[in-house]
Parts: sequence; structure tokens; C-alpha cells
Amino acid sequence: MASWLPETLFEIVGQGPAPSKDYYQLLVTRTQMIFRWWKISLRSEFRAAKPGEIKETHEDFLDNSNLQGKFDYLERLSDKLLLKIICYLDLEDIARLSQTSSRFAKLCKSDSLWEQIVQSACDTITPDMRALAMDVGWRQVFFTNKIQLQRQIRKKQRHGKHKEKRI
Repeated sequence: MASWLPETLFEIVGQGPAPSKDYYQLLVTRTQMIFRWWKISLRSEFRAAKPGEIKETHEDFLDNSNLQGKFDYLERLSDKLLLKIICYLDLEDIARLSQTSSRFAKLCKSDSLWEQIVQSACDTITPDMRALAMDVGWRQVFFTNKIQLQRQIRKKQRHGKHKEKRI
């Protein structure tokens, strides 16, 4: 699975709050976490400051309380990025993750996630299938077997035709 992932998994850069001009970068690759900083200051005591860098393996990062501080880095990631990460998990892991917090429960049950999962599992998604997913949800579509799915699509089509006849 790791071979499917790009080398750089996540990167964020930023500048310290005013009046600081300090620059920070957090880079997550397949094998390590890299934290870089550049102290930019007009004050004489900081003019000679050189850029800094700490590289840690993922395991060492988890053990290094100086790098981690008291921040929950997952909480700082956007929902969009977390959904991209979650869609690579096995179904059992998604179920376990959904039990860890209300935020992950919401993400793991979201239509956005299950739409990505269905798209990766199916060769094609027909317009009828997409319409059914809009009614019942992508998660339901994923867990419905093909025969039941075809029945539901036919039922929806017949129901749509009955509505047209009434109008």
C-alpha cells in the first residue's frame, strides 16, 4: 500500500505571528517527519541564527515529546486531507477510527469518504447509481450487493416513471 502513496504525504509552511518573521515548515514523507525553521529578525542577537532542521522517523517522532509538544496534529489537519488519508484504510480500520472521536465518527460516516471508496472499488458509476447514492447515501451503496443494488435502481426508475405519468 505504501508504494501507492506519493513521497511527500503532507507539507505545511507558515510564518510566525507578527511582529515575528520566523518561517516554519512541517514535511511528512513516507518515512520521516521533517521540521524546519528559519529565524528572521532585525535584532542583533538573532542575526547570526542559522536555519534549523529536525528529521525523525515516524516512530521516533511519536516518542519525541519536544517535537510533539502538547498539540494534537490530527486535529489541526483539514477534513479534506483527513478524508484523503482515511480512504486508504481498510474497512476494519475505518470502523475502529470512527470510534475514537466524534470528529472521526463524522468523517468515517461521511458521504464524501464513501463516494471516494465506491469510486475506487467500481469500474464505472452509472448515472442511475449516482442518483440512488444521492437518495440512500454512498455508504449504503457500498455495502449493498450488486443484485440488491440493481433491484433498487430498477425500483427507483419505475417510481420515477410513475411520477411522470401523474404529471
